[in-house]
Amino acid sequence: MSVKSRKRRQWPLLAGACLLAACVVIVVGKSPFGAPFSWKDNTPAVVVATPIPTPPPREAVEFRMLDFDRGWVKYADGIARTEDGGAQWQEALGTDLTAEEAGNALPIGGPIMELLSLEASSGSASQDSPKPLTVTVGNASLQVKQSQFLTPRIGWVLLASTKDSKNPLLITTDGGQTWVDGMTTEVKEAILKEKKHLQQLKLESALYGTKDDAKAVIGSKWKLVPDSAAPGDVVLVRHNEPGSITWLNKTYTLQPYGTGYFTYLPITMSAKPGKYPIGDQTLTIESKKFETQYLKVTAQMESMKQDTGRIAADQKKIDLARSKSEPEFLFSGPFVQPVEGILTTPYGHTRYVNGKYDSSHMAIDLAAKEGTPIKATNDGVVALAETLYLTGNAIYIDHGMGLFSQYAHLSELRVKTGDRVKQGDIIGLVGTTGFSTGPHLHFTFWAHNVQVNPNLFFNTTPFRWVQPKG
Repeated sequence: MSVKSRKRRQWPLLAGACLLAACVVIVVGKSPFGAPFSWKDNTPAVVVATPIPTPPPREAVEFRMLDFDRGWVKYADGIARTEDGGAQWQEALGTDLTAEEAGNALPIGGPIMELLSLEASSGSASQDSPKPLTVTVGNASLQVKQSQFLTPRIGWVLLASTKDSKNPLLITTDGGQTWVDGMTTEVKEAILKEKKHLQQLKLESALYGTKDDAKAVIGSKWKLVPDSAAPGDVVLVRHNEPGSITWLNKTYTLQPYGTGYFTYLPITMSAKPGKYPIGDQTLTIESKKFETQYLKVTAQMESMKQDTGRIAADQKKIDLARSKSEPEFLFSGPFVQPVEGILTTPYGHTRYVNGKYDSSHMAIDLAAKEGTPIKATNDGVVALAETLYLTGNAIYIDHGMGLFSQYAHLSELRVKTGDRVKQGDIIGLVGTTGFSTGPHLHFTFWAHNVQVNPNLFFNTTPFRWVQPKG
């Protein structure tokens, strides 16, 4: 092939190459250097971007908090849910709510408000939740679309305009005085404190016989349970603040438990009948007569009480054991009689031994066959389990808040000091050790080192001593 003919055959190839290049330029719209250009003068072309329309603000329709953690916010196109009080929200398509979420009852079925109603009359709580129309955040006053308070202190609001907050809801932990846009460490701590308060309220309210009894006690600033007593009895005192009580020249510190502050107030045998102010309440002491009992013992037994050295040494052990008590009520339910036996000596009898005055019998004696199992009257901690001079094998159980039960003259000890026992546990066997005329159980209660009538406790608890109105 000649050079001339070869050149003619190359033209179609060159033309094809140019056409291909033009196609690439048209598609890519850029020069080989990456910038747009014009075919006429090879100058950069102006590219105009199509603007993306800004969507309208997503406005919330309504919300509900089911408890301190769970809640939802409903939008026209979906639902946002939280499991941590509003710190984080999870979006979900659709606007269907679960049966619990859609319920029209009080939050979480009303238990929170029901519990709070127990203390409403004391002024520490109210069933009337705040309903703010506006809230202040910083220097701005914002309109409220919806509000909800689970307690008088903890509440949430949905603003009328979503653009006014970063989070779906604002939260308050001080009854609406201040509002926070989102979850903070302070808010978390306040909610945890409120949860603990409700748990303590539930714990305490369960101890009373009825809801009305619980409300009567918890809703009062001061409460005496009961408000009338006799020598040898004991009264449970509750106050809604810490403090102390001076009674018969002794001071008793109120210990925290549940949502109140408590102490036992023992009515000594020397307490005179009359009316006594306790806080804003009045304690009525009624007169009571006790029978007299005459015992005859051998000269050897009578001489036992002459060994004052051994008696004093034992008393130091007993006093030490009863000087420390758990700062809470340890019993789980009604107290039970430790042994079924014949009542030979009731509480409070004035006792004469061999014709001479001995003492007031501040316990009950239950005669039973030697070896009969003895049950713990209620839950507690064994404060002392030891062989003592006058009381023989003896046990003291701490039931908390300064209350102890005593078991004496046992033939055998089945527990040791420091053991935790439950109501009904076998702690020993009936015997006649120490100063005893026969197999029996000497049983009593001590409230702040004062012997009190055990019959007050059987089949009940101090929380159920509430006297009915009228």
